[in-house]
Amino acid sequence: MAKQDPLHDAKIVGSKAVHLASLFVGMFIFWMVLAGRTETKFIVYGIITAAVTSWVTYPLLLVTNKTGDKKYFVFGVNPFKFISYFCWLMWQLVLANIDVLLATTSQELQIDPKIVRFKVHFDNPVACVALADSITLTPGTVTINVTDDGLYEIHALTPGAAEGIYAGDFPKHVADLFGETCDFAMVEEGRK
Repeated sequence: MAKQDPLHDAKIVGSKAVHLASLFVGMFIFWMVLAGRTETKFIVYGIITAAVTSWVTYPLLLVTNKTGDKKYFVFGVNPFKFISYFCWLMWQLVLANIDVLLATTSQELQIDPKIVRFKVHFDNPVACVALADSITLTPGTVTINVTDDGLYEIHALTPGAAEGIYAGDFPKHVADLFGETCDFAMVEEGRK
């Protein structure tokens, strides 16, 4: 079995040097936060540890797409787009919390659970997971199934939660975060 060199693997999407550098910086910052000290020996230990850890773990952080012709770095997103997505997601959490609060505390319960289905295809498996997890993180919605062909089945607790899924904002924002195209399409009830 031949040893694979991740720095010379043509299947990897993006710059391998940028991936390794960002992993090194993240590991070094993590080391410094845990160490809590800025003496020279802790900085040197941190640099050495971050370099070795980055080199050893980089191949483990590459995820192959379904066809096997590309490999994606798990943390391979633009940091500015990530901050934008994070802020947008936090705002969606606030809106969803308000929606669930109003639905459950009104005199007439405004809960109307339903299963909402949509299809979207992302080549990057990390984008698929991020979409499913972002929807589940939002109160009032739970991703109950994701199929290999991109069918997402979402349990929506309130009409507002279902409307949020119908709008397709989550797939659009995740596609923007990962640089994917968004071919979002709702699936009619009873069909897959």
